[in-house]
Amino acid sequence: MATAKRVEIVILCFALACYCVNAGPRIRPIAGPDIYKGQNIAKDSLAPGEKIVNVMNFGAKPDGEFDCTQAFMDAWRAACKSPGQNRLLIPPGRFLVSSMFFAGPCMAPKPITIQVVGTVLATTDISEYENGEWLMFEDIAGLKLIGGGTFDGQGQESWSQTEDCEKSGSTCVRNPSSLYFNKVTNGVIQNIKSVNSKGFHVFVTNCANMRLRRIGITAPDTSPNTDGIHISHSINVKLSKCNIRTGDDCVSMIQGVNNVTINRVNCGPGHGISIGSLGKYQNELEVRGVRVLNCTFVGTDNGLRIKTWPDRYTGAASDITFSDIAMQNVKRPIIIDQEYQCTPANCQKKPSLVKVSNVAFTNVRGTTISPIAVDLRCSKQFPCQNIKISNIYLKHASSPISSRCANIKPVYIGMQQPPPC
Repeated sequence: MATAKRVEIVILCFALACYCVNAGPRIRPIAGPDIYKGQNIAKDSLAPGEKIVNVMNFGAKPDGEFDCTQAFMDAWRAACKSPGQNRLLIPPGRFLVSSMFFAGPCMAPKPITIQVVGTVLATTDISEYENGEWLMFEDIAGLKLIGGGTFDGQGQESWSQTEDCEKSGSTCVRNPSSLYFNKVTNGVIQNIKSVNSKGFHVFVTNCANMRLRRIGITAPDTSPNTDGIHISHSINVKLSKCNIRTGDDCVSMIQGVNNVTINRVNCGPGHGISIGSLGKYQNELEVRGVRVLNCTFVGTDNGLRIKTWPDRYTGAASDITFSDIAMQNVKRPIIIDQEYQCTPANCQKKPSLVKVSNVAFTNVRGTTISPIAVDLRCSKQFPCQNIKISNIYLKHASSPISSRCANIKPVYIGMQQPPPC
C-alpha cells in the first residue's frame, strides 16, 4: 500500500508540474474524424485477437478492503502500453482504489476498452485526493468505458467538508470528481453507474467526439457540488438515455463547449440542466451549439437555465435550443439569469458582460411550484438577442403563474402559459 501511495504522489506531482508549465489561455480542442459515426456503439464484442487483462492477475482483491491501486495501475500499463489490442477487465467483486491515472497514449490500433463488471470503491480519506481527482483518463485517442459496473465515490464523509465554489471563487478546493476525462478523443462512456461521488460524478474537459450513453448517476439531493455530468472546453459531445439523480446540476456546461447534444435525459432530484455560470474568469471561450431535447425533469430546483455573473468578465453563449421538455413540480422551469448570486429584486452590481443570443425554448410542458415559471433577466449592458419562446404550457397546482423579463424582448410563438411578459 505504501508503494502504491508513493507511485500515486509521483504521478500526481508530474501531472501538476505539466499543468503549471502549460498554463495559459485555454483553446477549444479540434475534433478530428469521428470514428464512431454510423456505428452501432451499443453492441460490444471482442475484436479479433483482443486479449483480456484482468486486474486480479496483478494482485487486486475483490473484498472491498484491500487497496487495489497498484494492481489497477500495473494492469492498465499492461493493457495500454503493450503492443496489440488489449482489454482491461474489472470482474465481479468490490475493488478499493485510491486516486490514479489511466494515462495514454495507448499502443492499441483500435480504441482500448475498459470493461467494468464489478464495483470500484473510492477510498474515504479525503487527504489522498488533494489537488486531484479520483479516476483520471488522460491523453487517450479511442476509449470505451463499458460493462454495467459501478463507481462508488463513497462521498458521504467528505460532503461535510465541501466548500461552495460558486461563492468561494478561485481559491475554492473542490472535492474530487469520480470520473475525470481530459484530452480524450473518440470516447464512449456507456452502461455504467456512478453513486455518491465526492464531487462531480463525470467531468469532461478538453475532449472531442465523446458519447455518454445509459449512465446512471445517483446521490442524495443534499449532496453538495455533485454535478452529474460537467462539460468544459470540449467539442462534439453527445449525451443520451441517462438517468441522473443528484444534489447539484444534472448536466452543467461552462466555457469552451461547442456542439453538445443532450437527448432523453431524466433529471431529478437536482438543479436541472445549466449553461454556466459564465463570465467568472478572463478570456472565457464562447459556449456555442447546445441542443437539449426530449428530456424530463422531476422535482428539480431548476429546469432549463443559462446563468452568468454580473460585475465580472466578458463571454458569450449562442445557438442554444431547448425543445420537447417535460416538467413535473419544477421550482424554476425556464431561466436566463444574468444576475447570478445577486438579489433579483435589487441587484446593485455592474451588469454582466456576457452576451446571450440565439436561444430557443420550444414545447416545454408540465407543472411548476413557482409563481414565476419563466424568468428572463438579461444584462443592461448587453441585452439578450433573438430569444424565442414557443409553445410553453406550464401550470401550478393551485395558484396563477407569471413571467418576468428584464433587458430582453423575446419573440413569442404559439401557446404561452404563463402569459408573456
